Amino acid sequence: MTANPRDGQNPWLQWSQQALQQWTQAVQTTLQGVPQPAGGAGAVPGSGDAAGLSQVLQRLSGQPVQLDPRAWLEIQQDYLRELGELWRQGLQVQPPRDDRRFAADAWARNPVAAYSAAWYLLNARTLMRMADAVQADPKTRARVRFAVQQWIDASAPSNFLALNAEAQQKALETQGESIAKGVQNLLHDMKQGFVSMTDHSAFEVGRNVATTEGQVVFENELFQLIEYKPLTPKVHERPFLVVPPCINKYYILDLQPDNSFLRYAVEQGHRTFVMSWRNPDAELAQATWDDYIENAVIRAIDVVREIGKADTVNALGFCVGGTMLGTALAVLAARGERKVESVTFLTTLLDFTDTGVLDVFIDEAFVQLRELQFANGGILPGRELATTFSFLRPNDLVWNYVVGNYLKGETPPPFDLLYWNSDSTNLPGRYYAWYLRHLYLQNELCQPGTLTVCGERIDLGAIDIPAYVYGSREDHIVPIGGAYATTQHLGGPVRFVMGASGHIAGVINPAAKGKRSYWTGAPNHFPPAVDDWIDAATEHKGSWWTDWAPWLAAHAGPQVAAPRSYGNRRHKPIEPAPGRYVRVSAQEALATLAAGGRSV
Repeated sequence: MTANPRDGQNPWLQWSQQALQQWTQAVQTTLQGVPQPAGGAGAVPGSGDAAGLSQVLQRLSGQPVQLDPRAWLEIQQDYLRELGELWRQGLQVQPPRDDRRFAADAWARNPVAAYSAAWYLLNARTLMRMADAVQADPKTRARVRFAVQQWIDASAPSNFLALNAEAQQKALETQGESIAKGVQNLLHDMKQGFVSMTDHSAFEVGRNVATTEGQVVFENELFQLIEYKPLTPKVHERPFLVVPPCINKYYILDLQPDNSFLRYAVEQGHRTFVMSWRNPDAELAQATWDDYIENAVIRAIDVVREIGKADTVNALGFCVGGTMLGTALAVLAARGERKVESVTFLTTLLDFTDTGVLDVFIDEAFVQLRELQFANGGILPGRELATTFSFLRPNDLVWNYVVGNYLKGETPPPFDLLYWNSDSTNLPGRYYAWYLRHLYLQNELCQPGTLTVCGERIDLGAIDIPAYVYGSREDHIVPIGGAYATTQHLGGPVRFVMGASGHIAGVINPAAKGKRSYWTGAPNHFPPAVDDWIDAATEHKGSWWTDWAPWLAAHAGPQVAAPRSYGNRRHKPIEPAPGRYVRVSAQEALATLAAGGRSV
């Protein structure tokens, strides 16, 4: 049985019509400030003037805005024209098939749903044009746009059962079973504290993710160090250390054997080590940025040098791990110590001039609030960070699952990447507040002599070792301009490579699959603007891994017989990889704050 939108007795139709009226009234209220044409003829639904719209946008963004009357008049005229065309089509309108939210056949078979989708998209386009036409400083305009986009995405008719034709059809076809299942899914997610993006029961760390064979050979209060078993009879003489971000768990680099970056490094003949961060609990409530640099990153470099019997190591940092690694290298340079032979930065910010959409959150008032919140220590819950990152792409990472899980009663399929994405980590509050103040807000890391870390004045220009810098073209967390800016500050030879896709998919692009592309430019030629570099870059098909592997090999020293055991006499194996630290959830670590204990 399917809903017939022309059947006046159909309860779904009546419910949809009522909900559509309520939703339309809300949109009209938001649009009430659009200026009226001369004489007041043909007004947009609602009433008011530019000042009224200014107030609406100010409520959405929390920022004062000024309006350009000419722009508003043009927007209004276009809106009236498109609205008139929509009214002319009436219930004969077709849903926008190029928007996956409305692409299912059920939307086309339900004229009321199709009309609501078309009207929603018209209002959405108009609201975004309004946001784009705001006269304000760039940061305020970005905040207005972000706030309006969040409101638009949340108010989509596909997010409401009363307006979602596809969910309604499924409810009728399953005789209400999908609704019952949706309620179960909702109650389950409310209990676990986040929206399920995948079937979590399908994965277990150490069983089918994070499975590359190895041993934990060192641990302290901040991290465990994992050494991986060689997969080649010979390895490069110089060991290789990976510093993952501490705002996520390291196994994004070791999901499955066929997409594991760590396994790939081992297969290339590198004696590979990775830091596995402890999920901060009560014992780390006072930990600082300096603690993580001195007692984690620099400590790991020293342990790997000792185990590998090497004067220097090759090191790689990913995202915030790269920021910490760059800081550590600057500290070592200030001390006159050369412990790293080459460095790789993957989607890393060292210069925080271009931080993309995350910049809308950061200002003096926000940073002061966080500093006050963590003045006496404490822990920032990982779920808070995860939610923030999800709402940077709300349709893909929030509403898509709200619709599937709750309106359609579906169980999301198993997906290792989304399992990892939901396995969040906490941050020490003092570490987080310092990071916001000195890096995101004041951008001091790239200003020579401005920042003091571990008692040393920092100068990125003193890092004179070879560097491989990678950025992803569509990255929304570390914009390609932000990643590229690193080329302007390091003191040694740099190779910059841009990969296709985003923050994760661009990095985790296995060489064997031959997907996507990457771009390279002229050696050691880095104009100030990334767009100028991109215009002159050369595209190569496949994964950037195949470009990076020979670069790293050139800095890894001669081949020697692979070690037959893990660690050394001082640093003996503690437990098999992936170790204890990575298995502790953010919730378990937070529970120690109340208990005053340790989670591992």
